[in-house]
Amino acid sequence: MGLTIAIVGRPNVGKSALFNRLAGRRLAIVHGQAGITRDWNEADAQLGHVSFRLIDTAGFEHAEAGSLSQRMTAQTMDAIARADLCLFLVDARDGVTAGDEIIAAALRRAGKPVILAANKCESRAVRDTIHEASSLGFGEPIALSAEHGQGLAELLDAIAPYASEDEIEAEEPDKPLKIAIVGRPNTGKSSLFNRLLGEARALTGPEAGITRDAIAAPWAIGGRQVLLHDTAGLRKRARVAGHEIEELSVAGTLNAIRFAACVIVLIDAGAPFEKQDLAIADLVAHEGRAVVFAVNKWDLVPNKQSKRKTLREDLDRLLPQLAGAPLVTLSALTGEGIEKLSEAILEADKAWNTHVPTAQLNRFLAGALERHPPPAISGRRVRIRYMTQAKTRPPGFALFGNQLKALPQSYLRYLQKGLREDFGLKGTPIRFVLRTSKNPFAKA
Repeated sequence: MGLTIAIVGRPNVGKSALFNRLAGRRLAIVHGQAGITRDWNEADAQLGHVSFRLIDTAGFEHAEAGSLSQRMTAQTMDAIARADLCLFLVDARDGVTAGDEIIAAALRRAGKPVILAANKCESRAVRDTIHEASSLGFGEPIALSAEHGQGLAELLDAIAPYASEDEIEAEEPDKPLKIAIVGRPNTGKSSLFNRLLGEARALTGPEAGITRDAIAAPWAIGGRQVLLHDTAGLRKRARVAGHEIEELSVAGTLNAIRFAACVIVLIDAGAPFEKQDLAIADLVAHEGRAVVFAVNKWDLVPNKQSKRKTLREDLDRLLPQLAGAPLVTLSALTGEGIEKLSEAILEADKAWNTHVPTAQLNRFLAGALERHPPPAISGRRVRIRYMTQAKTRPPGFALFGNQLKALPQSYLRYLQKGLREDFGLKGTPIRFVLRTSKNPFAKA
């Protein structure tokens, strides 16, 4: 493999835990005691469809010449020299320390590209403070939890632009399309599951919370093989905490989302887009899955035409990160709208797998910049020189130019909206990676 990545950081920030997570097996000892790793460890690793060589390094410390710590640090510097890309890991709970600043200075001297990530971000409170790590000079950190596998989609977005086409694997055409049905309790997930399969595969009833395990069954859409998952309802966190069985059910649902290529977010037509619906949809977008919104119990709704228009407007307004996603109204009880659901799933999966040629992207970018140039920051205009598609599943785009870290989210949403409309990317999250770099096409 051409791409080599070295994980660098202070002792006990979770380098070995992340190494094991990306390698897909337990190769390095993980322990709460600092300094367990002394020699660097290497393994072939894969994240999404990107393959690379991964190096786990010893903790980076300032120590006396000749000491064990100093020799460990020297080995780490050798690993950095061998790497094409450094993944600089900090501990989100500690904030920026003097040790982190020493490593940041060493990485700048080494001159290698650096991705900054903050580990141990299980807590939402910690996630709200990690922006302080941007003071290290490597941009906004990626929020990770190596232990729980959180934030890997964002890490993939950051790594993908450095991988060559040979290191990005294509999806096997004969693999089944994996779909999960998720939503609040009692929205009719198991009823829809049974309707799609054509048999009473899952137990249903008026009581909320009947389904506990995420169960899977084979299905097909127009000759295409599908593996369909029915999942437990996702309640608010406060209602789940302390209830072991419900916690396990939620974990099963989250695993089904991560396993899926496309997720059907099921909404109750009698109470659409409640706060928990929005939280579930945001989670699916965060995991980078193709999305179809299905509004169940449509047979009970009066004034269907005006209601459908309101639902569309509410979806695009409340979930701009998924604006334009397919919205299907149906009844799992009567079968109304089921055929449209199958069409919407294929549409979202196509968008999720779409790859746009670089020439078309840059024609789009030129038009977008002409219509609405980026804002000036401190008197200097942000310049976007060109863009490429770094990955699919979901589509990820790398923007290259000057001062891109200063681009406001509103401008990225403007580009996102344009990409959706011009290239049919509806029903999928869109990711951006911002890179300050020279234009490699300039000589050409």
